[in-house]
Amino acid sequence: MLEYWYLFPVSIIIATLANYIGVGGATFFSPLFMLVLHIRPEIAIGVALITEVFGFASGVSAYIKRKLIDYKMAVIALTATIPLAIIGSIFSHSINEIVLKTIFGVGLIILAISFIKFPDKDEVSDLNKAIAKTVNPQKTIITQQGEVISYTVCNMKQGVSIVGIGGLFVGLISTGLGEMSGYFFLQKCKIPSKVATATSVFIIAITVLAASVGHFMKFLDMGEETMSLVLNIVVFTIPGVIIGGQLGPMLTEKLHIKNYEVIIGILFLFIGVITIIEVGLG
Repeated sequence: MLEYWYLFPVSIIIATLANYIGVGGATFFSPLFMLVLHIRPEIAIGVALITEVFGFASGVSAYIKRKLIDYKMAVIALTATIPLAIIGSIFSHSINEIVLKTIFGVGLIILAISFIKFPDKDEVSDLNKAIAKTVNPQKTIITQQGEVISYTVCNMKQGVSIVGIGGLFVGLISTGLGEMSGYFFLQKCKIPSKVATATSVFIIAITVLAASVGHFMKFLDMGEETMSLVLNIVVFTIPGVIIGGQLGPMLTEKLHIKNYEVIIGILFLFIGVITIIEVGLG
């Protein structure tokens, strides 16, 4: 029962980082479970998503209190992400283990490149200043602290296509939605970074919940041994990510690390390459 006790502090760190940068915690948990704990990919991905549900639910509650979520945009995006995430979760249990692991490794490498190319804090600050000068903004949000954030919502039809792809990959390999939604809201749609991050976290939380249900149903079919493994892990990861989910939004407001996207990108690149190498050696 206590075999995986160390996942509690690790989960706090991962959830804090995930909510700070607006990326799914499963992006970190999946390789941890596959490469360190040597759990089969389809199980590792499912457990990572179940864990992520609680981490992002905690993060969402913090963003709700801060009144930073654009619910209208989120609901439109969810019409695509939820069904595609469920489809992805079903297919992940039908794909060969080696193929699934390869897809995950390649996905991490692509994700790493997107992070390395992602605008740094100075560029994001410039984007926010440009957005603040928008003439006749369509949308205005007043935060808990009384800050007025105004912006214009762009073509959501394009956004649905972009985030829908992310939803499919969340169900399939546990990652991709945070990066796709972040790219669309901030860089394509020019939504202020605070609102973009908060709205992305909300979309990820609901989508991951749908995907994790699909995985959990598959775990029930796998038998008692699989369910025992899952429960022995989540009993430590869930409390950890709930704590981290509260810390992440606090860091978003108070801590600004220069070029953290490049650091995260290099980390994902390393993990992706290691995953591909392990597949080759296997």
